[in-house]
Amino acid sequence: MIVKIEDHDTWIKERMNGIGGSESGSVIGVNPWCSNVQLWRYKMGIEIPPDISDKPAVKFGKVAEEHIRELFRLDYPNMELDYHEYWVYRNDAHPWQFATLDGELTDETGRRGILEIKTTTIQNKSQWDEWENGIPQRYYAQILHQLSATGWQFAILRAYIRWYRDGEFRATVRDYRIERDDVLDDIAYLREQEMRFMDCVNSGKPPAAIITM
Repeated sequence: MIVKIEDHDTWIKERMNGIGGSESGSVIGVNPWCSNVQLWRYKMGIEIPPDISDKPAVKFGKVAEEHIRELFRLDYPNMELDYHEYWVYRNDAHPWQFATLDGELTDETGRRGILEIKTTTIQNKSQWDEWENGIPQRYYAQILHQLSATGWQFAILRAYIRWYRDGEFRATVRDYRIERDDVLDDIAYLREQEMRFMDCVNSGKPPAAIITM
């Protein structure tokens, strides 16, 4: 199910009705900036999420996204790429599960896919390790959520990674592809955890805090 929203304010209101992709990591305790209890407080209207739009990293990502998307289009000329900034895709069976996408892909065989764009600045070795061995857990959860919400067959996460070495700026682009059929168990697990979280929202009872190390 697609909700074709055309403006930011309406999109913000729509996001209150369920769980979005960027919130899925909080539900299962892999988002270091927002716990599951904190997310519940936002959904209940007890607290208002902080406005981070003026943070340099967020502003950079917003401006860079358009150019990274167009570079992706050039790199994959056989793949159709569409983009609707405020469209919301809701799972037909579980409409509380929704996603807004950085790109909507169709490959040469007609399979539908998700484009997710991330920009990051590496500060230490542990951050490099996250990208060398796959993708950070919070982003993996987001991809699983998007695959679940849309029902589509694959996702490509394009990461624009930058770092500083010896006083010089460097950057690289990496693509991580995830096939739905390879992660069905993980999708099912995430959906179950999100259903439990939504039960807490609907009942007004806070979830048990997830302790992360």
